[in-house]
Amino acid sequence: MSALDKIVANRSEYSCMVETLGECKIASPVRHHEFITAGERILVTENRNRLDVLAGKLGHVPTFERAGPLARIYHDPSWTRVGIVTAGGLCPGLNNVIKGLVEILSFDYGVKTIFGIRYGYAGLNPDCACRPLMLNPDNVDTIHELGGTILGSSRGQQPTGVIVDTLARMNINVLFCIGGDGSLRCARDVAQECAKRALKISIVGIPKTIDNDLNFVGRSFGFETAVAEAADIIRNAHVEAKGTAGGIGLVKLMGRDSGFIAAYASIANPVVNFCLVPEEKFALEGDGGLFAALENRFRAGKTHAVIVVAEGAGQDLFEPAGESRDASGNILKKDIGEFLKREIERHMKSRGIASSVKYFDPSYTIRSVPARGTDAIRCYMLARNAVHAAMAGRTNCVVGNLGESYCLVPIKLATIERQTVSLESDLWRGVMDATGQEYYFGRAECRASAGAMAP
Repeated sequence: MSALDKIVANRSEYSCMVETLGECKIASPVRHHEFITAGERILVTENRNRLDVLAGKLGHVPTFERAGPLARIYHDPSWTRVGIVTAGGLCPGLNNVIKGLVEILSFDYGVKTIFGIRYGYAGLNPDCACRPLMLNPDNVDTIHELGGTILGSSRGQQPTGVIVDTLARMNINVLFCIGGDGSLRCARDVAQECAKRALKISIVGIPKTIDNDLNFVGRSFGFETAVAEAADIIRNAHVEAKGTAGGIGLVKLMGRDSGFIAAYASIANPVVNFCLVPEEKFALEGDGGLFAALENRFRAGKTHAVIVVAEGAGQDLFEPAGESRDASGNILKKDIGEFLKREIERHMKSRGIASSVKYFDPSYTIRSVPARGTDAIRCYMLARNAVHAAMAGRTNCVVGNLGESYCLVPIKLATIERQTVSLESDLWRGVMDATGQEYYFGRAECRASAGAMAP
């Protein structure tokens, strides 16, 4: 069931409307800008047929609030005190977002007090003794040139009540939460607790997930840079694989439950012959297994192979064991990269096939670099629109971009379920065409239609 279908099936539980703290009565200090009109909406999908079906089932056309500066705002900039927190794993562009938030708050709204919360939500728990950084345009001026986050990060949720106590004690009335699925769920809990206590605090999220697995927010920042970095690693794996007879370049990329990085990187640098993702199970043994597919490639006269595998792929190939989770509650995956390297080497040796597996695991490399090009632009624009939303009193929401427009999405919808690669999508069809792996896996429909040797 897709995220949209889940909304339709539970229409009383989910809403596209973003919560607001109250009426906007203060004239915005933003200058030289065309304000958006309050109430402007963005369609949740560009697919007209899909939209008509949804409208028929819901009784209305589903839309999200358009993001942007309003002529009148809720929070008085003179009294506004802001907190910025980065939580979860690292991702390209975190510093770009921090810089954008600080500059828009300072230059557009004249906000003077901006706390950089240290080490994720732990920085909002007094027991962790993490003193905040005071941020201003000068000390964030060049941080976009650095990878990671100047604030540090951590996994795991601190007690919601303690976080809200800290916000109230520090008189913070705007909190920006830069994080992925787990971090945004924590932000939602904080927003709900603030509402229970009748605290007028805007909680606004900026979606950060290198796996690109959040719904309704478009492509996550950092993803484009991660794919570019991964494509470079794939190039190196290809060179290594070609350097010896029977060479196999094996690259493990990030993607616990969603294979977007592996899929996009395989298309970005189409020297990949096999792309393995969590969404599609595969076997090692047998006629349709990976071992046979590799042998088919070598039998066809090819002298090397490149395999890209997402970290969450092939988990069913391991012996059953107790489930472990990280501090954010994510299931810890078994190391599919090391497993495949070992098993491929064992199989090739048992068959008397000369081969050499060169294994690359660039997980921390691709997530710790600075954002590039249009990815950096996306970071800054997300930050701009997050500030506009917060100052207008919006809360319990996340900023996303649908097409060329930016919108505000309730956190509950963005985290409704993990977005995954559809095996029926044009993206996955593109992966199949770029790799030719269907030919090597020997699927009947491919054998019948293959008119040329796979790449």
